[in-house]
Amino acid sequence: MPYSLNNPKTYEREDADMDVLTDSEEPYSLIVWNDEVNTFEWVIETLMEVCGHSQEQAEQCAMIIHTKGKYAVKRGSYDELKPQCDAITDRGIGATIEILSES
Repeated sequence: MPYSLNNPKTYEREDADMDVLTDSEEPYSLIVWNDEVNTFEWVIETLMEVCGHSQEQAEQCAMIIHTKGKYAVKRGSYDELKPQCDAITDRGIGATIEILSES
């Protein structure tokens, strides 16, 4: 039943169903952590090669990682992110997979 002013609960229920669908598709984040060892260039190159980021996207992620201490560089399923997380850590860069929290 579509949303109407007379029946706002229908909209809420449909909206909640949509949120559940979205969460089940990409419930994890690939987090890259800042350190004092790896260079910007190495992190940028890694994000481009491992995550498929563009140069600009990788540079922006690297800057956020540097200033905030960590950044979720990609969302996806655990099975999708696990090999990427492993590839990043194999390059000496700290990375973890975290489940998205409900907001």
